[in-house]
Amino acid sequence: MKMTVNNKCIRVEVIDIGGVGNSSIVLIGDAEVISSISHFDTPADSLVFSPNIPLNPVNRNLEKTKPDPP
Repeated sequence: MKMTVNNKCIRVEVIDIGGVGNSSIVLIGDAEVISSISHFDTPADSLVFSPNIPLNPVNRNLEKTKPDPP
């Protein structure tokens, strides 16, 4: 593969980002290293920190049905 890169001056005054998807990156200019980080907007009261692990399966009343014979 042959590639030509012409680095020129770039100036960005304003960036307006309306939303972010599951995997998003905004790159302006050159980058030798890109690191991955995560940010979550989960409310603190929805997080549960507990050493208890449920060992019994949850009964969801799912009955297996046999298919009708052909």
